Amino acid sequence: MKIGIVWLPNVGKSTMFNALTKNYWADAQNFPFCTIEPNVGLVNVNDERLEKIRSAVNGAKVIPANCEFTDIAGIVKWASEGEWMGNKFLANIREADAILQVVRIFEDGDITHVHGKVDPKNDIEVINMELIIADIESLTKKISADTKKARSDKELAAKLVTLDKALKLLEAWSLVSSWDWNDDEKLHLKDSHLLTNKKFVYACNVSEDMMDATQDELKAIIGVTDTVTQVVPICAKLEEDMIEMTAEEKKEFLDDMWLISTWLDNLIKASYDALGLQYYFTAWEQEVRAWTVKKGASAPQAAGVIHTDFEKWFIKADVVTASDIIEFWGWSGAKEAGKVRLEGKQYIVQDGDVMLFKFNN
Repeated sequence: MKIGIVWLPNVGKSTMFNALTKNYWADAQNFPFCTIEPNVGLVNVNDERLEKIRSAVNGAKVIPANCEFTDIAGIVKWASEGEWMGNKFLANIREADAILQVVRIFEDGDITHVHGKVDPKNDIEVINMELIIADIESLTKKISADTKKARSDKELAAKLVTLDKALKLLEAWSLVSSWDWNDDEKLHLKDSHLLTNKKFVYACNVSEDMMDATQDELKAIIGVTDTVTQVVPICAKLEEDMIEMTAEEKKEFLDDMWLISTWLDNLIKASYDALGLQYYFTAWEQEVRAWTVKKGASAPQAAGVIHTDFEKWFIKADVVTASDIIEFWGWSGAKEAGKVRLEGKQYIVQDGDVMLFKFNN
């Protein structure tokens, strides 16, 4: 999973990215960052169930799921026209599976906003407008190049109908992802690699006194009206304060604030949800590990994430919920309590399943 972070200057992006890569680091590969080259961090998806499962099965170690966050060069007006590092910026976004926009909501007289005032709606409009303009240009070229070929190609002609529909949507200054496309149309759009057809997640950098803001309240502030888009509050300053804390200090800090997980934990999970992803666990004495799969994945497809041969030779899978394997202290206890199920090829994996696969090779 690759998440591209986009931002305007002085929104707290650097602080947030530092907290991500220092508190959630997992084999991070960092490139020199001077607003030109992207900074890439492979970060862990923290889940409190991992350690509890490890304890239940007496596992030697835990391996969490992870995702890649790319700190893309900051955007400016006219990036779509190649202004500053516009072309490089847009190319980096095309490689991402989803776009995370860091939006400044906090007020601080010592940190100057690039547009002179804190206006999250306008900030989002600036970024989205550049993405829309870039998509209009690429779609216009594609439609023009394929129109003649479509006269003798019915499949291409059907695809051009979808692309033309998307172009009209963009020309009305709307994101392609805002439309409810059918399955055929989604396939038509897939290989066009449109920037505005990606999933969006908004990280609202708020002050400490706004940490309790609900998603609906934040959506009203930043002007997001749909019910699908994920909007998550973060307080980059507090996340930065936690960087140097020990695990015990961090737990005490969160307990004092009546929190189980940090705001960055919630942000990572929101990114998973936006992409329609979930994870299941494998658990034995050697290790407890989280594996990423798409929601709706079958048991053989889940096995294939571990190794492609596992999907090919899949027979059955022992399945137990994370809560049951924790409550009954491992596989043996869960089996004695009748909590372990034997599932076949048609089983649809659920988030938090603990699975043990059986093969025939």
